[in-house]
Amino acid sequence: MIWNIPNILTVFRLLCAPAIAIVFLVLPHPYSDWAAVLLFIGASLTDYVDGYLARSWKQTSRFGAMLDPIADKAMVMTAIAVLAMNFGASFLIIFPAAFIILRETFVSGLREFLGATAGLLKVTKLAKWKTASQMVSIAVLLSYGLFSHYVGMGTFGMDGVTVDGILSGDIEDVHGLAWQYFGMVWTYTGGIVLFWIAALLTVITGADYLRKAMPYLRDASDD
Repeated sequence: MIWNIPNILTVFRLLCAPAIAIVFLVLPHPYSDWAAVLLFIGASLTDYVDGYLARSWKQTSRFGAMLDPIADKAMVMTAIAVLAMNFGASFLIIFPAAFIILRETFVSGLREFLGATAGLLKVTKLAKWKTASQMVSIAVLLSYGLFSHYVGMGTFGMDGVTVDGILSGDIEDVHGLAWQYFGMVWTYTGGIVLFWIAALLTVITGADYLRKAMPYLRDASDD
């Protein structure tokens, strides 16, 4: 194993996976939310940077090629567990999350079973978009906690009537919560939409990998 910068970044991304969950055990809100968001976004950026540097500096390695998808999956899986904890048993989170976890586990097992022929399951452009959509949607949903905490700490209910009153000037926003409320609404709505898109891309790419692998999964008796 060569300890070059691309590989160090990949290891850093792998270590960020458990850290995203651990911060909620050791830090109170909203510091845990800030730490989780910063860790996840920082780790997500290394997914692009380490590959770019490895190609530009001609520092690609078998270790990096092996660890890169593992780090991505570990980070996404851990973040999904955190989202399930933060949002509870919400259908809008759990349903797409179940398909993402199923696909990621299935493809990992498929690659392991194929062994030497796993090269036929090379990462496609759509799979890269899948990973990007997962990371963006999860980052947005993690950001929801930054806004919901402050709104929850307010001294009055932030319903639609209250917000309209604040924006019209009829109600004084002494706590500056109006924009926190809008941030909470948009991160939740936008995050959910992006998360479902990510789940759809996840299922499509999983089906594509299965199609490519089918000739190698048939027994002699199937011919």
